[in-house]
Amino acid sequence: MLKQEMRKSGRAFKQVVNDTLRLGLTAAKQPAGKRFVVKAKNLGLPHYDKTDEYIEFLEGPDHR
Repeated sequence: MLKQEMRKSGRAFKQVVNDTLRLGLTAAKQPAGKRFVVKAKNLGLPHYDKTDEYIEFLEGPDHR
């Protein structure tokens, strides 16, 4: 990729590497976009502390 840029632009390999690094470092300094937040929804299911209780709720008492 760097060699392609070197051929296309006619610049030296070292210059292409330096310019590419500068672009990457400049992009890293840009402020991050809007923060992604997950909004939880209540599904209306009862809260269970134990997995066995939840499986029994979903599949019935004969789940074993």
